[in-house]
Amino acid sequence: MTDIRPLRSALYLPANRASAVAKARQADCDVVILDLEDAVAPDAKADARAAAVDAVNEGGFGHRLLVVRINALDTEWGPADCAAMAGCGPDAVLVPKLCHPEEAGIYRQQIGGSAKYGPEIWAMLETCIAFTQLREISANAAKAGLTTYVLGTNDLALEMRAKLDSERAPFSPLMTQAVVAARAFGLSVIDGVFNDLADETGLARQCAQGAAFGFDGKTLIHPKQLAAANAAFSPSPDEVAKAQAVCAAFKLPENAGKGVIKVDGRMTEILHLREAERTLALHDATKRNTT
Repeated sequence: MTDIRPLRSALYLPANRASAVAKARQADCDVVILDLEDAVAPDAKADARAAAVDAVNEGGFGHRLLVVRINALDTEWGPADCAAMAGCGPDAVLVPKLCHPEEAGIYRQQIGGSAKYGPEIWAMLETCIAFTQLREISANAAKAGLTTYVLGTNDLALEMRAKLDSERAPFSPLMTQAVVAARAFGLSVIDGVFNDLADETGLARQCAQGAAFGFDGKTLIHPKQLAAANAAFSPSPDEVAKAQAVCAAFKLPENAGKGVIKVDGRMTEILHLREAERTLALHDATKRNTT
């Protein structure tokens, strides 16, 4: 199976907070997102941009994917952000409020590179219009090197005038839509943030919810939230044991060429073997990221 890239925990931090960036190099997360957008005041945008470029050039983030969230192209800071990213090359550039199918291609032109070379493009799904265009956006993703969606529930709640609590009932259809679109077109998809830093129970519940919906991981706003996300989006010991049993059973000589076998009293098909192989690949990848 192709190597799986863990995206269990994606930690946002303002790019202009040098101490936070330094600590992120050792944080127990799979993704570091240096933010130039929501977390940075207008009069600090230029300094944050310069700090992000310095951080990318300095490196030292180890296995962690380094992503920079820029300002939208239709803002006064967006074009300069794109130009800066073209010059330094993070692993990915996260663009806010992607709404229309052609926009990923426009960002690709501004950032440089290609679908195969240069920074990946990640896109925030945080507007109502984006979900009306999601099939077309997804169908055009590969051409622009758009690889990953990030759910922006705070902005969605504002636009929808919906209540955003730990259960997120108004957002369930959109969460399903995001996952289905991502899987249909071979993209990754990461869940939105949990805002209440004091509510550890609510965080754990929402991480479990995101994993149940099929998200690859969760965006986070504080290092104290990392453990809950890593736990929820990693295979449990029981899941690993069952996956090992399925893979071992299909390798037995008496099961060679069979499409359906019995494992621990349960009928098990080839599709279950594929899922078991994915579970073990993710397990191995998460172990590498913690060593």
